[in-house]
Amino acid sequence: MDGQGRVRNITDLARLAGVSPGTVSRALADSHLIAKKTREKIQQLAREHDFRPNVMARNLRIKRAGAIGVLIPLGHETGQHISDPFFMTMLGHLADALTERGHDLLLSRVIPKDPDWLNRVVDSGRVDGVILIGQSDQIDVIEKVASRYLPLVAWGANLPGKNHCSVGSDNRKGGEIAAQHLIDRGCRNFAFFGDPVAPEIAERLEGCRAALSSAGLGDNLSILPAHLTAETAHPAISKWLDDTQSIPNGIIAASDVIAMSALRALAEHGVKVPGQVHVVGYDDLPFANQTVPTLSTVKQDLAAGAGHLVDLLFRRIAGEATRSVVLKPELVIRQSS
Repeated sequence: MDGQGRVRNITDLARLAGVSPGTVSRALADSHLIAKKTREKIQQLAREHDFRPNVMARNLRIKRAGAIGVLIPLGHETGQHISDPFFMTMLGHLADALTERGHDLLLSRVIPKDPDWLNRVVDSGRVDGVILIGQSDQIDVIEKVASRYLPLVAWGANLPGKNHCSVGSDNRKGGEIAAQHLIDRGCRNFAFFGDPVAPEIAERLEGCRAALSSAGLGDNLSILPAHLTAETAHPAISKWLDDTQSIPNGIIAASDVIAMSALRALAEHGVKVPGQVHVVGYDDLPFANQTVPTLSTVKQDLAAGAGHLVDLLFRRIAGEATRSVVLKPELVIRQSS
């Protein structure tokens, strides 16, 4: 302590408490390796002397940044923003889970302009690990980095033959149950709205095709590669409705945002839902129960998904090579179908 009795560092606080500096460090981190009574005594002394440990210095000593990089790669959907309802829902769950682990969230929306964008993040020293929300069209980049950097997990498709660790729903099954639901509703002509460049959407389309093929309706599917933002999806769907000679009676949308855009465009064209057309979305975002009519959709459990992403990431930070997790999708039936 200095001449005025101020506690300047952990060593000063340790001397005052009559313990070792290591005990003080662990007590201030609320480690349960230290007895509760000792922890509380040290923490009370720290408050009395207005002492706050230098977190940055501590992180340098233990080679930790104290932050997790959460990246949204938008190689194929450059018009999407962080304010997108899917991203906002997932980010809320991730922020809660990371806070509980004592880590900050370092968020970046990435428009990949070269193949080194992910290398720059993992080599920056600013993060202890990386969570990707989506794979976009960046599978090769992700695979290359994952081959040398263990603490990396991605929300997205579980792709055969790929090594990176992912968490996501069974997208093929999701597309299959959406299409089967419409078949059961009596639909015989179908449209799929979504761009299959992204692996998740490609799998949803594959599932739709499988269900239609099993029902002998494989030739009755048209595809509109609608993008994931309402600003682009709505005019594309509206134009498609203007140009098509026969509006299908079953529409499977690759996301709830696309489905919402379809409901708006159909209403503007005087097409009744579900009277003339049955519509199913994908995700079950909070607004799906607020559309008119309310939206039938395939639910992805984003809260559980975020929990798995964080759990797997911290296990990989600890050196464990974890396997991917595939979540079961669930059909939520509302008024639109």
